[in-house]
Amino acid sequence: MSLSANRIGDAGELAAVGPLARPPVSKYDRLIARAKQVPPARMIVAHPCDDSSLRGVVEGAEAGLIKPVLVGPAAKISAVAHLARFDISRFEIVDAAHSEEAAAKAVDLIRQNKGDLLMKGSLHTDELMREVASSKTGLRTARRISHVFIMDVPTYSETLFITDAAINIFPDRDVKRDIVQNAIDLFTEVGLGTPRVAILSAVETVTSKIPSTIEAAALCKMADRGQITGGILDGPLAFDNAIDPEAARIKGIKSEVAGRAQILVVPDLEAGNMLAKNLSFMAKADSAGLVLGARVPIVLTSRADSVRSRLASCAAAVLYSHAHRSKLAMPAA
Repeated sequence: MSLSANRIGDAGELAAVGPLARPPVSKYDRLIARAKQVPPARMIVAHPCDDSSLRGVVEGAEAGLIKPVLVGPAAKISAVAHLARFDISRFEIVDAAHSEEAAAKAVDLIRQNKGDLLMKGSLHTDELMREVASSKTGLRTARRISHVFIMDVPTYSETLFITDAAINIFPDRDVKRDIVQNAIDLFTEVGLGTPRVAILSAVETVTSKIPSTIEAAALCKMADRGQITGGILDGPLAFDNAIDPEAARIKGIKSEVAGRAQILVVPDLEAGNMLAKNLSFMAKADSAGLVLGARVPIVLTSRADSVRSRLASCAAAVLYSHAHRSKLAMPAA
């Protein structure tokens, strides 16, 4: 998938807006700077009823990334804002009695085209995703819903995507196809170029004793046949030879992906969750992320998220949504 000439195609080219036009120092700063160059998106926020979730909304709005619509108990939201000294006077509030009603109303607002993005507040993820995934009133598309972690690892030069470590527990091959495509689409739409995608397993050779190696090989062949588009795939690859050039060299692996991966596709949720948390706690990586495959991107906030992580999640969602709307607005050839 080639990017249009007017789109910024490499993270290093994301323009700065600071003094003397110096580039931002972190991967997330570059992402946020890029998002500030497009119009703010209308974000529907489900049940932002604690300090942490409301803080993420306020920060996103103050950065000029989003125009929030808060859905939940109006009195409780106002009380939390007053206690934390947040100014939410500019935000629209849609009253809902409790978290389940807030989730249902938030999803319905998206269905009515009254919002571009959806954000989880202080309700349980299952409550929101149950409404999102409803076959009758939800936000399902033909694409499988999946999650992508956007990791800023200090010791790695690339912005690193990990998928799926939050939604699909033991995905089969067809689900993995959508997981890979969702991640590729996000990578390209936020302006990072054509991604190098590593399909991970425990080893880099195909063996019937490890089913994930066979699935990795099948996914690469699907990319060869145009069933997965927009990225450069290789697999199976072990984690070391996916991200370390020297490890790939020692193993004699020669590909555009080995040692330089930008998207890591894990065999299952358990492996992905442990990998993402390992990077966060052992390598001090920042972790942002989105749920994709629904009608709109969904930001799942966490109490442990840093300010930069929250803003990076919002920025990625804004860029993805803007690119998608721009495509829909383009006249047919």
